[in-house]
Amino acid sequence: MTLVLAGDVGGTKTVLQLLSPQLGLDSPLAEATYASADYPSLEAILSLFLAQVNQPVERACLGVAGPVVHGRASITNLPWVIDEREIQKTFGIPQVRLINDLFAIANAVPHLGSTDLHTLNTGQPVPGGALAVVAPGTGLGEAFLVWDGSRYQAYASEGGHADFAPTNRLERELLSYLQETLGFEHVSYERVCSGVGIPNIYSFLKHINYADEPDWLAGQLATATDVVPVILAAALDRERKSELCAGTLRLFVSILGAEAGNMALKVLATGGVYLGGGIPPRILPALNEGTFLQAFCNKGRFKELLSQIPVHVIMNQKTPLLGVAYYALEL
Repeated sequence: MTLVLAGDVGGTKTVLQLLSPQLGLDSPLAEATYASADYPSLEAILSLFLAQVNQPVERACLGVAGPVVHGRASITNLPWVIDEREIQKTFGIPQVRLINDLFAIANAVPHLGSTDLHTLNTGQPVPGGALAVVAPGTGLGEAFLVWDGSRYQAYASEGGHADFAPTNRLERELLSYLQETLGFEHVSYERVCSGVGIPNIYSFLKHINYADEPDWLAGQLATATDVVPVILAAALDRERKSELCAGTLRLFVSILGAEAGNMALKVLATGGVYLGGGIPPRILPALNEGTFLQAFCNKGRFKELLSQIPVHVIMNQKTPLLGVAYYALEL
């Protein structure tokens, strides 16, 4: 029985699966999740997992949160450098392939069903039209797919690191604030549209006295190892809602909508735009209320075109692993 190691290597967590094509992708022989920052390297995690499964692996495919060049990747939000050849040599795996994590998500998109998706805009999809993926998680990943006449081919992108383009006065003030506090002129979309970006938006709104920070919220933020869940929970809590957090989420959603629209224009994604990553499924009420689609379509003369593009939220959190597994089967 052929054994395949599939991995989703992110800035927050690393998920590994041991699969067999004969059993199908829905029936992993083993699966484990690790907090990425707790380990000095991916090799340290692989050592633990492979010792646990204690079976010979013939192929390994790992989706990593960073650009992959000549089989080597530096993880954007971790001090890790990963090399296909080193993994192959260290663990004796005959075939090892690194792919960008957004390439992995994109690779899975054609295989997703209606139960894997939440639709924000039904639109009118064009058969064979390009598809775009925008995925705010720890960072902001982007990818796209193009129809080659018989199937969709996925392509990686680092568009999340392109210049943040403000669309109103508040966003212009946000840009100026981050240029000053971060200490450099270039502020990428990732700095305002990801798990990294949410605390930046919150700090900015607090700085300009957008709303008061209640004592209970200040206490939670002071003791949290990750402030993003605290901010999102306080923004969405109907009984004890923080207007400072709600404003943070509204601004985040508007920026995400604008950048998703940018991506749709850049690749002419008439087949649809897919929101991946860990954040969109957690903020569905905010995405549903209209701010997102208003920003998405706010493209001047191309407003009508954007309004016809389907937009979906990927709800299946195993999508990156699914894309990695499909790619591994083709090695």
